[in-house]
Amino acid sequence: MEMLLKEFYSVVHSEKIENEFVTEIRINKDHAIYDGHFPGLPVTPGVILMQLFKEEAERQTNRKLQLKKASNVKFMAVVDPNTDDHFFLYSEIFQEQDVVKLKGIAKHKGNISLKISSEYKIVI
Repeated sequence: MEMLLKEFYSVVHSEKIENEFVTEIRINKDHAIYDGHFPGLPVTPGVILMQLFKEEAERQTNRKLQLKKASNVKFMAVVDPNTDDHFFLYSEIFQEQDVVKLKGIAKHKGNISLKISSEYKIVI
């Protein structure tokens, strides 16, 4: 799958236990996205965290996905790439016919940064 967020992150490690996935991500703190969000005090945009979950679901299902619905989206803590460039995605991913459902938590420095429940339409 092609990543929308080219050169923004890399997967350090990923592990599957039944329908649950734990993925360690390393973000590129020098990525251009931080030039505007925010100069001198970088913060990873919430929509980028949501996109990471979509790309993780695509990677795990080997399907191209389109966001259909996101509910219970809660941004709880800032992801500052200068304090720690690693964070973790914890995902439960289920495929039902032409829909992929995901429940996820993103953690940075041991704190929950994002909670999300989402549904994606399978495009290919």
